[in-house]
Amino acid sequence: MKEPVVDYRTFRFSRIAEPQFRHLLYLISWIGYFSLYILTENMIPYERCYPVHCTLDDLIPFCEYFVIPYVGWYALIVGSLIYFALYNPKNFENMSKYIIVTQLVAMAIYIIFPNRQDLRPDIFIRENVFTDLVGLLYTVDTSTNVCPSLHVAYSLGIASTWIREDSASKLLKTGIVVFCILVCISVVFVKQHSVVDILVAIPVCMLAEWFTFWRRKKSDDR
Repeated sequence: MKEPVVDYRTFRFSRIAEPQFRHLLYLISWIGYFSLYILTENMIPYERCYPVHCTLDDLIPFCEYFVIPYVGWYALIVGSLIYFALYNPKNFENMSKYIIVTQLVAMAIYIIFPNRQDLRPDIFIRENVFTDLVGLLYTVDTSTNVCPSLHVAYSLGIASTWIREDSASKLLKTGIVVFCILVCISVVFVKQHSVVDILVAIPVCMLAEWFTFWRRKKSDDR
């Protein structure tokens, strides 16, 4: 097992501004994420939200098994941050910057253009542990402020960062990219998002990609 590049055994909060720990300051941004999420979810009434829908949504069947990658997305975020914190703090910063850009743009859209989806099934035609999990998901994750999809935006940012991770094996990179693709697909099969939400997330990710990677590369090439 390879050694971490940062010795966190010496970490104290008073040392967080030191060069070897400075990347951890990006964790503070999650306080902002949760605060904005709570505000947008509670201050914008459901009735004011514009329903997002396209014809393709009606052709995609509900499939409860896709709840596995949908929920696994949370573990993917945490696991990726832990890996990069241990073995590549620079990519920890890159992934954090990517998420900051997508989150800020998405929140601006949610405030300017409140939206929702009305795609959830009224009843489940099957009852199993997966539909139970989807039902639980529906109770904790509302159907408002869905476009663009942050599941998609985060997943593309995570995949982009892992592709650039030199310390990871090709097998690990491939597995994570495939899982990220499954997450992006899962959002429409569990009826938590419209296909439109995926499409709108793509230009948001392009902006985050430019800000995080292309802009720096362009300045480095000068």
